Amino acid sequence: MSDDMVDRTRKLEETTVSNSLHEEEEERPVREKAEYEEEELHKLLVPDVSQLPPTPPSAVETNFVSYFAPDFMKPGNDQYVYRHANGLCVVGLASTHLAFKDKGGITAVDFNVGKSDRSSMKVTGKRKRNAQHFESNTALCKVCTGDDSYVVRCCVKGSLLEVNDRLIKQPELLNSSADREGYIAIIMPKPADWLKVKTSLLSLEEFKILRELC
Repeated sequence: MSDDMVDRTRKLEETTVSNSLHEEEEERPVREKAEYEEEELHKLLVPDVSQLPPTPPSAVETNFVSYFAPDFMKPGNDQYVYRHANGLCVVGLASTHLAFKDKGGITAVDFNVGKSDRSSMKVTGKRKRNAQHFESNTALCKVCTGDDSYVVRCCVKGSLLEVNDRLIKQPELLNSSADREGYIAIIMPKPADWLKVKTSLLSLEEFKILRELC
């Protein structure tokens, strides 16, 4: 092989290597970006186990913001107000309510309070026809224990859309799951009324501190 051919071969090799290096440099950002995106996707799909809470959040924690009305109208009458993003408020007895401390717990629920039986109310249509408009201190029902009875109130001013009439035949739901199946009622406050009452309620953390539940 002549010297000229050798030189040419070397130049071709150098050019090939140079081109390969150049192509590799061009491909590197694309490859790094793809690897980064894959890593971020993996983080979203497979979270770090060390960052997960000890127990998964409940449906209430996921879908509602929890507020509390401690000593509502009377000492020990603690109630909760779970507010959904759509504005609806679920009202019920907080776990610290006096009724749960009575021997045997709650044994009966009576919605026949005030001038009407709340359980006979039927709301219909998108406009919520027949909905009754109540003040925050309006009675919703009376819960009874073996020793006493307690009036449960709205806590928020608004339209009463529904009461949990299952409690009439299954009052034990209050003892086992007052914050879920044992809720008392669903109320729709007007935005302005909600803003007013919100200032009088405690957040979950504030309520835990007040009742030393931390």
